[in-house]
Order: sequence, then C-alpha cells, then structure tokens
Amino acid sequence: FALSIIKILRIYFIMARTQRNKATAHHLGLLKARLAKLRRELITPKGGSGGAAGEGFDVAKTGDARIGFVGFPSVGKSTLLSNLAGVYSEVAAYEFTTLTTVPGVIRYKGAKIQLLDLPGIIEGAKDGKGRGRQVIAVARTCNLILIVLDVLKPLGHKKLIEHELEGFGIRLNKQPPNIGFKKKDKGGINFTATCAQTELDADTVKSILAEYKIHNADITLRSDSTADDLIDVVEGNRVYIPCIYVLNKIDQISIEELDIIYKVPHCVPISAHHRWNFDDLLEKMWDYLQLVRIYTKPKGQLPDYTSPVVLPDGRTSVEDFCLKIHKNLIKELKYALVWGASVKHNPQKVGKDHVMDDEDVIQLVKK
Repeated sequence: FALSIIKILRIYFIMARTQRNKATAHHLGLLKARLAKLRRELITPKGGSGGAAGEGFDVAKTGDARIGFVGFPSVGKSTLLSNLAGVYSEVAAYEFTTLTTVPGVIRYKGAKIQLLDLPGIIEGAKDGKGRGRQVIAVARTCNLILIVLDVLKPLGHKKLIEHELEGFGIRLNKQPPNIGFKKKDKGGINFTATCAQTELDADTVKSILAEYKIHNADITLRSDSTADDLIDVVEGNRVYIPCIYVLNKIDQISIEELDIIYKVPHCVPISAHHRWNFDDLLEKMWDYLQLVRIYTKPKGQLPDYTSPVVLPDGRTSVEDFCLKIHKNLIKELKYALVWGASVKHNPQKVGKDHVMDDEDVIQLVKK
C-alpha cells in the first residue's frame, strides 16, 4: 500500500517537472497510463482479507433513481437532506458529524427518488485515506451526484472533490470518449483516426497499450482524443454521471454575488437552513435524471395518473416497460395500445419495440 503511494507520488513529481509540448506528449501519455494502473490497484482491495464490511455503507437501492450528496464535512449536506426528505441525519456544528450513509426518499412528479447523505469526503480519499473509499464506492452507483459546497469557502473545494471523484473513475457531466477499442488474438495494433489528432499518434497509442500488456487490438479515434480518453476506454471501469453543484448558505452573501453564481453552469444556489430555492433544485434534479413516466390504463377504466411506471431515458420501449413490472409479462404480451406524444393517432396499436415518450398512457393486451 505504502509502496503504491510512493510510486504514485514519484510519477506526479516527474509529470510536474515535464514540460508539456509535442515532443513530451508520448512520455506523458506513458506516465498517465502507469498512474491509472497504480491507482486502480490501490482502490481495488486485494481479495481474501476476510475483514469486516464497512458498516452502514451497503445501502439497498430503492425507488426509481438514486442521488448522492457529496461534499466536505460541515457544508450542510445533512440539513439539506433533512429539509428535503424529512429524514433525520445528525447535524452539529463540528466537522465529520455524519459517519455512515443516511438514506432518505422523496416523491417528485410521481417518481420515488432515493437520496443518500454520504459522509464528508476528505482530501486523499482516492489514495485510501479516511472512509473516502467506501463513500466513493457508493457514489459510483448513483444516477446523479449533488456536490454540496459552502458558498463562503472558495471553489477550491469544488476542484478538490472533482479531483477525488476523477481519481475513482467517476466522470462528471461528460460523455464517454468516442473511441473504438477491440482486443484481438493476433495482427498487432491497427490504429485508425477518422479526424485530425492534436495529442495522440500511432506511437503514443502503442506505448499506452504496451503499458497494459496489449499488443494486438483495433483502435479507432472518431474525435480529437487525449491520452486520458484512451486510458479511460482501456480501463473500461469508468462511470459517467451527471452532476449538480449545490451552493449552500446563500443567506450569507449579497444579491450581486448571487447574480454571478447564477451564471455558473450546473450550479444551483440554495439555503438549506431557510429552505430557499428548493423548487429550482428539485426541477434541475429532475432534468438531469432524465426519467420518463408511463401511466397505465386498465381495460375499460380511466388511466391511473397517481403512480406512473418510471423508466430511465433511452430504455423506454414497451418491452422495457413490461420487464420493469415483471419478467414474465413480455411472454404473455399480444400487443399494446398507446396514447400520447410517441404515436401518430390515439390510441395506436404497437409492438414490443415501440419507444414511448414522457407521460404516455399504455394498455397491455395479453395473448
């Protein structure tokens, strides 16, 4: 463990001293690959230790989506959770009050959303310090991350938390790199770039892959990619999660400062204590979660608008809807009748591959 940290620090030291230009890009790419490998070894615990599991961290996933509150100690995460969900998470004026994950559930627009108050992240969590390892393991399973920041403490906190999450393979508000990667048994490295590349060339790609002991693969770069993008694709364990920055304690700043904060992308200023601007926060959370509500209609009755079936955007076909209710339902399905924006006329007879839109109404007809 100590040896890995020394190796990581040594690579950081070499990278800091290396000038960034075209001649050193190859060398830096190699160092980044080595760093990613060491980091992975550090955060993946070795098997067979038989130690006790971290208490209070394995929270059962309930509801339609899961939102994690991440932040430094004492920025108001627990107060925010208490006021949003009516859940009591211990609140005090000293740091590190919350020591385990505190779950709460809210109902918003018919969807059940699980909120998790994660313990305070400290600097160096990605290197195994504090409870950071378990905290971020839970954060990886969330559909949305809320980074709670104190509006008085500078945005240095934001940079540190982003750095810790990046170190754990969590990419915030990003899309997966447009890189094709396929391992082969023989034939060497086949490198193709469909557009001009500023950082990567065939030699750099080969050296990064050699670091992972990959000598036969097809690599296709479909956009201008960096060494970090290639490492992310090769590692294959990265998660891409939307994120909202919640700036708490706005009751302690001026209106002029608030106007500036409102212009920052992905940001919502609130006061957890006074419950200010919660509507804006909930609406933004809903937008970022990208959930689709489907209402059910039993034969000969009015649609049930109180409890929709909630599906994630991109998986909203009739088949996905059936599987969400029960896995055997799809076998009994003859066809479905759908009312709403996804069909040309109401009702329309559709098959299992039909993709539905938000607030569509469906009636299933069995065989």
